[in-house]
Amino acid sequence: MGPGLATASPAPVASSRVVTRGEAGRADKACATPRISRRVATQASSSSTAARRVRLGASPSPTSTIVSSRASRRVRPAAASLLDDPIEARPPNEPSADLLNEDLAPVAPAQRTFTTYDIAALWIGLVVCVPAYTLAGSVIDLGMSAAQGIACIAIANLIVLLPMVLNGHAGCKYGVPFPVLARSAFGIKGANVPAVMRALVGCGWFGIQTHVGGQAIFAIACAALKLSTAGVASAHLVPALGISSYELLCYVAFWAAQVAVVVKGIESIRVVEKYAAPVLIVLCVSLFVWAYAAAGGLGAMLSSPSAFVVGGPKEGQFLSVFLPMITAVVGFWATLSLNISDFTRYATSQKAQFKGQTIGLPFFMAAFSFMSVAITSCSAVIFGTAVADPVALLAKADGGPLTTAVAMGGLLVATLSTNIAANIVAPANAFVNLAPSKLSFRAGGITTAVLGTAILPWRLMADASGYIFVWLIGYSALLGPIAGIMIADYFLVRRRTLDVDALYESGEGTAYWYENGFNTRAMWAFAAGVAPNVPGFALSAGIVPAAAAQSLRVSFPGAIRAFDVVYGYAWFVGFFVGAGLYLALMRGESRAGENEEVLYTA
Repeated sequence: MGPGLATASPAPVASSRVVTRGEAGRADKACATPRISRRVATQASSSSTAARRVRLGASPSPTSTIVSSRASRRVRPAAASLLDDPIEARPPNEPSADLLNEDLAPVAPAQRTFTTYDIAALWIGLVVCVPAYTLAGSVIDLGMSAAQGIACIAIANLIVLLPMVLNGHAGCKYGVPFPVLARSAFGIKGANVPAVMRALVGCGWFGIQTHVGGQAIFAIACAALKLSTAGVASAHLVPALGISSYELLCYVAFWAAQVAVVVKGIESIRVVEKYAAPVLIVLCVSLFVWAYAAAGGLGAMLSSPSAFVVGGPKEGQFLSVFLPMITAVVGFWATLSLNISDFTRYATSQKAQFKGQTIGLPFFMAAFSFMSVAITSCSAVIFGTAVADPVALLAKADGGPLTTAVAMGGLLVATLSTNIAANIVAPANAFVNLAPSKLSFRAGGITTAVLGTAILPWRLMADASGYIFVWLIGYSALLGPIAGIMIADYFLVRRRTLDVDALYESGEGTAYWYENGFNTRAMWAFAAGVAPNVPGFALSAGIVPAAAAQSLRVSFPGAIRAFDVVYGYAWFVGFFVGAGLYLALMRGESRAGENEEVLYTA
């Protein structure tokens, strides 16, 4: 025994095992001993290194004490690294009926099917999509050279890879989805706050991506019938909806195709991503080769100088654009950085989720960005004007009905593979978490699809002026603090050890009940993380009228400039403020918590 443990009983020890506090509580209950809450037990123990021994099948000894995580590590050394942590997923013991169903239950090792290839393929399917394609073009439009723009996107994706891998660690180790994982930091009921916020952003993205897919179907149909897309759309416009009846019909068709995949469950999504990845790579390369050949080279855009060079129209303004753009690209994947555990819970090992994400996200995002910039550059030579929208580009290509159909079909595959993985899984799990006993993953997915349509996404896409500085940075300001709090909780407060039983328990005395199901310290940390970004968002989103905003800029130039600068780093500000304050507020808590273990000997 290591130091700090009580003297062992002289009786022979036949075997021993380590069990969690949740099991200890149930053992105490079985022995007719009243259950003691964590707070009371912590106060009652004379030191965090005291030890409690309970003989199996016997009443607890009066000299029983609690083993702290620090002491227990002397007996059972921690894993050498994050990637060596074993999978500890198991069914919870005596869970509350209203906190568990088959969709929220931990995924056991025998049920894991996501290998390194599957995780990488998932990311390829996520990366190759219309918003990611247009994102690269947006960087160039802001004045960066092609090299600066691609470097900006690559750097941002390397940054966002870190929270991806860190949040993915808990999902892989314990097999739990994002809403369940959030219970550790935010509380059993409080977890619904970050989960629903993530869900609402996902619903918005689902509608936008579904509209993109519907437009691809519409373009295919018009090309096959040799009709003008603009002519058909204007001739059959439904003014009340802001979309033509034929476009709406195509939207519904693509909507139904996605829902059909979702109702078959997560395994069907894995299969779609697995086979979509190589198809998307081939189609991207084919489009790149066509554009290069048709333009006779890569065009002038790749060789155009930066607008920020000496003598350029934006001389000296590079950092004022580069840094907010880093935040915007991080914000692009901020949603997935929260709920990546929804996928890594199916990973076969920590190494599989780490390698798959490392291969799939930074490398392919940079490669895809290069292709999108190069193809857009070539389009300026081919058509006389740069065409950044791939749907419009394929419609202009006029390679014949068959070629257009194949190209648009590839676009449909890209959109579908992105949408069902990025924008349905997380909202579906979040809605299930609201009422596990009443909702299933399928019902949550359908709810997501309905809400995503209710926002009329085609109207949102009609005005793209605020795509980066309002939409992407705006919601990153909300999601940054959540990511910071969850990572700080799991790695620094819990030290990578969770009480699986307590994640599915409610009521006083359970580890994650806090104050009536809410960890108010996490809520305050979240609010503090969001607060610095509110003024900048109000100014960027037009919430403050233009005349009033201009007056404020004249009267308080220093303060307004500070708000703009802070908002430009919204995700980072929220992440570090949220994490820092959460750690400070949790300082008085026993760090052992669920790490406290009871050593049973017999």
